[in-house]
Amino acid sequence: MTGASRPRLLIARNPDADSKLPYLLRLPIDGGLVLKARDTWPRTARVFCARVAEGWPDAPEIVEDVAVISCVRRGVAVDIVLDRPREFRSQLVFTTLANGREAIFWQTRKVVGTARPGARIPGRRASGIGELEIVEDTRERYPYRFAHQKAHTVREALPAGDYAVRDPAGRVVAAVERKALADLAAGLNDGTLVFELAKLAETPRAAVVVEDRYSALLAYAHAPGGFLPDMLARVAVRYPEVPILFLETRPFAEEWTFRYLAAALSESLAEGAALADPGARTADEVRPPDED
Repeated sequence: MTGASRPRLLIARNPDADSKLPYLLRLPIDGGLVLKARDTWPRTARVFCARVAEGWPDAPEIVEDVAVISCVRRGVAVDIVLDRPREFRSQLVFTTLANGREAIFWQTRKVVGTARPGARIPGRRASGIGELEIVEDTRERYPYRFAHQKAHTVREALPAGDYAVRDPAGRVVAAVERKALADLAAGLNDGTLVFELAKLAETPRAAVVVEDRYSALLAYAHAPGGFLPDMLARVAVRYPEVPILFLETRPFAEEWTFRYLAAALSESLAEGAALADPGARTADEVRPPDED
């Protein structure tokens, strides 16, 4: 698709001279999302935005007209990539203020990093969830206990993965398969890992955690040099929606599983709220994309 035929981000002057938000944005999403904005780009700080009830004006004074490579909604955020060499990657975050009113912030990674240089590492609670209920597959031997996290487990037969979380309707929204290095090597050798990844790919969000270092796979003694890494690369390319992470030790893998499942549940709940009521979106912490 050429730049001329791509969808466009339009920025115009707000015809309402009394508004404190002097610009209008029209994005190629949700049938043409129109927002008022304080600035034309988040260069030094987050830019506050608000919805425009009246829609796009008939004869606006256009300030910028840029081709859009990607404009994708991801939960409470909309990621935007523009077709230009600078100031091309940004994000809109939809949240709810303490008074219940919707607020929309336009941001880049650069301005978020400037705004919160001392952001602390989160504590044991994950993604704002008080205590996470994790479903543990009945076939799991020597399971994670999550004794150091705010979580408890229930045992059920899972269609895919060893650990999962369900939404209030009982649907599995995320799953994690754990592997010791020997299990991963066996699955790569006999081809069974492909079938496991195929089942995981049917889950809205899924991942595989390996309780070892990648260097241990390179040095694995029971396979020809390079064979297992090559097979791993092939299955990773075939199933890009299911990341495979090497997390060094069992405690690290357990901690990451807890964080991942909590974040997946939080994101799923936010997506459900956004579909039910666009004005009720909330965002605890949304990491903006890289900006070049």
